[in-house]
Amino acid sequence: MTDDDPAKTRKLSRESKEEALRRILEKRKDIAGEATSNGALRDIPESHYRFEKFAEYQTLELQQMLAKKIDLESPYFVEHDSISNDTALIGSRKVINFGTYNYLNLNGHPRVVEAAYEAMKIFGTSASASRLVSGERRPHRELEAKIAEVHGTPAAITFVSGHATNVTTIGTLLGKRDLILHDRLIHNSVMQGALLSGAQRQPFDHNDWRGLDELLGRSRRKFEKQLICVEGVYSMDGDIPPMPEIIEVARRHKALVMVDEAHSFGALGKRGRGVGEHFGLAPNDVDIWMGTLSKTLAGCGGYIAGSEALVSLLKHTASGFLYSVGMPPPIAAASLEALLLMEDEPDRVRKLQENGQLMLRLAQEAGLDTGYAVGTTVLPVITGSSLLAVRLSKALFEDGINVPPIIYPAVEERIARLRFFISSAHTEEQIRHTVSRVEAHMTRLKNAPIHEGPAA
Repeated sequence: MTDDDPAKTRKLSRESKEEALRRILEKRKDIAGEATSNGALRDIPESHYRFEKFAEYQTLELQQMLAKKIDLESPYFVEHDSISNDTALIGSRKVINFGTYNYLNLNGHPRVVEAAYEAMKIFGTSASASRLVSGERRPHRELEAKIAEVHGTPAAITFVSGHATNVTTIGTLLGKRDLILHDRLIHNSVMQGALLSGAQRQPFDHNDWRGLDELLGRSRRKFEKQLICVEGVYSMDGDIPPMPEIIEVARRHKALVMVDEAHSFGALGKRGRGVGEHFGLAPNDVDIWMGTLSKTLAGCGGYIAGSEALVSLLKHTASGFLYSVGMPPPIAAASLEALLLMEDEPDRVRKLQENGQLMLRLAQEAGLDTGYAVGTTVLPVITGSSLLAVRLSKALFEDGINVPPIIYPAVEERIARLRFFISSAHTEEQIRHTVSRVEAHMTRLKNAPIHEGPAA
C-alpha cells in the first residue's frame, strides 16, 4: 500500500488522517490541472494566441513572398529625407512628388515654422495632459476660434487625430437606436465610428441622393437619430458630393448631415473654405463640419465645427477628447498660422485648382482611366490590377516620380490604382512630364510578361 491508500489511513491518528486526506486532495487537484492544461486546452490552435499564426499575418507574409518572387519591393514605408511638397528627397535622390497632401505648400513655410517654434518655447512640445484637466493652452482656443470663424459656425473643437475625430464624434453622438447612412466610398474612420456607436449602418450608392431619399423614406420612423455622412472630396476618387440635393433630402426627413472636409478644405471654393463655399451653402445647412489639420493646415489632428451644443457635448463626453492628451501646442499654433496664410495668399488656392484641372484633362486626353475624378486635390489612375499598380509605381519611381499605389484590400482588386495628390507647388512642366510617363509605362506594362522589369 501507498501512503495515500484509504485502507491504511484507518490505522493512523486523527492528525495523520487529516494530513493524508489533504495530500490526496492536492494530488487530485494537480492531476486535474495537468489534464486541463495538457488535454482540454491542447486543442486550442496557435492561431488563437500567437501573432505569427494569425490568418491575417499569414496572408500578409504570402503577399510579401509573392512580391519578392517577381522582384517587387514594398512601395510603402519609404523614408523621406526632406519636407514633402512638389518634390521629395528619398534616399538622397530628388524626385517629383505626388505622395503628399501638403496641398497649399504650407508645411515648412517660414511663418508656420516660426509660429510652432514660438509656441514650443512657451508651452513645450506637449500639452502633457487631457485638456479637460490641465492640458488647455492658448493655441488650442485661438485655433478653434479661427476654424469656427472660417466655417461660419458658433464653435469648434480640435482632436489629436483626424481618424479619431470621426471615430469618437460618431461614437459619441449615435447609439443602438440610431441609423448612420453613408456613401459607399466613405472613409474608414466613419465606418469605425459607426461600429463604436452601436448604431445600424446603411451605405448608399456613390453620390446617389435619390437612393438616399428612398432609404430615409423607408427607415425614418424605425430609428431615432439618423446621420448622413459624405466627404467634401472623396479621398480615393477625387470627386465631390451633390451637397444641395443631399441637404434637401436630409431636411425633409429630419436627418443630420456630416461632411468630412479632409481633402476639400483649402481646395474648394474661391478662398479654399471647402465644399460649403463651393456650393454657396449656409453654415447651418450642415450639422457637423469635420476637417483635418494634417493636409492644407500643415499640422496633425482633426476638428469638428458646428453649434455650441454640439461642441459642448463633444468637449464633455467624447472619449477621444476627454481621455486623450491635448494637441501639442506647437502643432495648434502651426495650423493656425497656416490658416492665416491661406487667407493672406489666395493665389495658392487658385493655383491648386488650376493644377487639379490641368492634370485631369491631360490624363483623360492620354486615355487613362481617372474614375470619378473631377479635377481636385486627388487624381486616381485606375489600373484594374494590384500587380499592375505596384509595377507602374515602381517604374515611375525609377523615372524620378513618386506616387504610391493603392491596392487590394484597401480597394477592390478591379479598381486598384495609383493615387496622385496634387499641390499648388507643382509646376505645369512636372504635371505634363508625369502624365506622359504614366501613359508610356501603362501601355508597355499592360503588354509585358510578369517577369519583365519595370524600367522603360
